[in-house]
Amino acid sequence: MRISTVEQMHELDRRAIEKYGIEEKLLMENAAHAVYFVILKNMGSIKNKRFVAFAGPGNNGGDAITVSRKLYSNGANVKIYLLSDPEKYRGAARMNYEIAERIGIPMERFMGHNDMVRRNVEKANAIIDGILGTGISRNVEGKYAEAINIINESGKPIFAVDIPSGINGNTGKIMGVAVKADYTVTFGLPKIGNILYPGFEHCGKLYVSHISFPPENYEDEKINVLMNMPIPLPPRKKDGHKGTFGDVLFVAGARKYYGAPYFSSLSFLKAGGGYSRLATAKSVVPFIGSEGREIVFHPLEETEDGSISYTSKEEILRIAEDVDFVVLGPGTSLNERTQKLILDLILAIDKPVLVDGDGLTALSKNVDLLKDRKNFTVLTPHPGEMSRLSGLSVKEIVDRKIEVARDFSTRYGVIVVLKGAHTQIAFPDGNVYINMSGNSGMATAGSGDVLTGTIAAMYTLGLRVPDAVRMGVFVHGFAGDIAAQEKGEDGITARDIMEHLPYAMKLIREDFQGVLEKYSIPIV
Repeated sequence: MRISTVEQMHELDRRAIEKYGIEEKLLMENAAHAVYFVILKNMGSIKNKRFVAFAGPGNNGGDAITVSRKLYSNGANVKIYLLSDPEKYRGAARMNYEIAERIGIPMERFMGHNDMVRRNVEKANAIIDGILGTGISRNVEGKYAEAINIINESGKPIFAVDIPSGINGNTGKIMGVAVKADYTVTFGLPKIGNILYPGFEHCGKLYVSHISFPPENYEDEKINVLMNMPIPLPPRKKDGHKGTFGDVLFVAGARKYYGAPYFSSLSFLKAGGGYSRLATAKSVVPFIGSEGREIVFHPLEETEDGSISYTSKEEILRIAEDVDFVVLGPGTSLNERTQKLILDLILAIDKPVLVDGDGLTALSKNVDLLKDRKNFTVLTPHPGEMSRLSGLSVKEIVDRKIEVARDFSTRYGVIVVLKGAHTQIAFPDGNVYINMSGNSGMATAGSGDVLTGTIAAMYTLGLRVPDAVRMGVFVHGFAGDIAAQEKGEDGITARDIMEHLPYAMKLIREDFQGVLEKYSIPIV
């Protein structure tokens, strides 16, 4: 499913009206019907139940009024609070306001907090939020903020129209204060603010309605932000051997950095890979070998710091010639000569390469060399590492995740996995996928190393590199969700995520449709 900006959605609305003759009043009616259907689905019968609707200016307020009319017409008791002068309504919003007025739905202006408003809210069975739409650009203040606080303090089920009021439609940021909805119905397509945190969390259960848009609208390829969903895996060959399922080289680890090489190389096997080679400093091998006996070790000469020596370059290149995929950098340390080694390997290895951890720090010293790579390159930075690569502040990266990942990917011709809640995966063609699996418990040391091994496994199982990256990110998050469901988000570790990879793969192979539906946004 594609995910639109606010501006793109305005263009889709305009196209629906002008090109297809779908009048604005029909779009508003369909939007209201979708919200009404979700209310019925989640509350059962609405007859004689009490609803309080907060209607702001513009079409978001018009949608809330139209939903209120549908509820009222089907036997509900409805009270509408208007947060703007109704004389300012135009078009379909004006028409629906006048209908509501004529049929006798109680409406009054909301001028700020008072005891009567709170009492009506306390008596309600549910609240409808239609205060502010997707286009807000400054912090919510005054009576709008007061109304939002009353809604949030009510303890009642809250149904938000298009997006919870106070959430920026293009970033997901809270603009001062925002409604914490239980259910949100967004129209046409999800907006970026519906999908990125914290907006996604504020939506509660999210639904989407195409409101009579033709497929040309919601499948428009110019809208190049999409949801990252599972991809069907190639069948696993029944007569395969370890070489059938891939051979991957991990150049990782240094003295005192044992977790990164261990989790990355063993996660490759746990996710279905066949032959995992770990080239690491020779003093590291005994520590990891006692735990990771399934890993094939290539002990390398090391520096005084216990990191991989630059003199190991030719040996690493020889090994790389015989493998399918190479991972560079997890836990290799910041030793100057080792950093130089990683830089040279990035340029010299003509295989798909994934760079992570300390490898990204090395790369930040000469990102232009990426332009000289001929094969696929995958970078998996968190915002701090992305800051070093791009020269932008962490704040700017967090505020503009999609744009930053896309710009770097297209500029250097690499795949960027910008890690975090709802990780973004950017491709050189400009497409960006937002991953829907994962949870806050995965914000733990070593989690990113499990991701690198999982991505490598998806490639050696038969997916193309772009699809392998997308699927690796999804499977990693899915395994984390399974671990969290079993143990809770507090305290799950990288080991927990890794140990749940086989079961995640089993579920995907045996019940692909069920997994797909689990992470899809329902269409109403």
